[in-house]
Amino acid sequence: MKALVLSGGAGTRLRPITHTSAKQLVPVANKPVLFYGLESIAAAGITEVGIIVGDTVEEIKAAVGDGSRFGIDVTYIHQDQPLGLAHAVLISRDFLGDDDFVMYLGDNFIVGGITDLVREFRTSRPEAQIMLTKVPDPRSFGVAELDGEGRVVRLEEKPEQPRSDLALVGVYLFTPSIHEAVRSIKPSARGELEITHALQWLIDERREVSSTTISGYWKDTGNVVDMLEVNRSVLELLEPVCEGSVADDTEIIGRVHIGEGATVRGSRIVGPAIIGPRTTVENSYIGPSTSIAENCRITDSEIEYSIVLCGSSLDGVGRVESSLIGRDVEITPAPNTPAAHRLVLGDHSKVQISA
Repeated sequence: MKALVLSGGAGTRLRPITHTSAKQLVPVANKPVLFYGLESIAAAGITEVGIIVGDTVEEIKAAVGDGSRFGIDVTYIHQDQPLGLAHAVLISRDFLGDDDFVMYLGDNFIVGGITDLVREFRTSRPEAQIMLTKVPDPRSFGVAELDGEGRVVRLEEKPEQPRSDLALVGVYLFTPSIHEAVRSIKPSARGELEITHALQWLIDERREVSSTTISGYWKDTGNVVDMLEVNRSVLELLEPVCEGSVADDTEIIGRVHIGEGATVRGSRIVGPAIIGPRTTVENSYIGPSTSIAENCRITDSEIEYSIVLCGSSLDGVGRVESSLIGRDVEITPAPNTPAAHRLVLGDHSKVQISA
């Protein structure tokens, strides 16, 4: 069995972070989201992995390499444009051959991995197996309709009037039958080859498409709100570690991971929280559900329920919360006078300013 991991896409919902970085490499608990998926694939006993890449190919390659650090062998497959999940399958035919495979969206996060799902698929081996979960608003997802016996009878992509609240999770398992399906469908109204259309083709052809409804934790980390929530969830499992230097005038409460070469002085850190290697925290408060990456500096500031990427600094800015702060960002107080805001913002930025 092989794996196909999708790591292309523009990541528009995470702009401006993704103007300069692949969305799959935005860290959760100081580890890229993509790495969690690759680790799950390796844990399921799958070693041959194809990674679909786009404009961020060099960054993905630099981070993942040949896959040996995860115990897998990686093949990179370039997709010129994000033309849909079924298109990703179509262009991966040579790599996939006639093997069964799991398709994993690289910006999805599933607690507990996929080992049980892969084992179930290998035992029953339907033409396709999908994962479903109940969501409050399914209009942003592929949506499945089941019959009275729990069989998949209809799939729709981002319907205006969903027939159910069961959304497709970003993990799919296929036999080679899917290759006939992706060759048989036409682009959707948005110009993409939809995997939901390919699955519906299998259903219409009387092929078996089974489903597993999960009650565990799943998130599509494509926006800031979900990214922060995934970060919180992962940090809940954090083991306390101190590999750096913590001064006597510092208070550490709960599960806190302090990385190698980090320095904490005159501060209070309330876990779960992680402080990256070579980061300095001085006269500051780090609150729960906060990840500070490597080579950062937090001075005379407070931050909680946030993610700070490598090389960034907060100096005397009071309280920051529910924030995603990119690489090499400098945050400092604004002058008290004149009473005006001075901003340097990239495309598609979102700013909240108190009156």
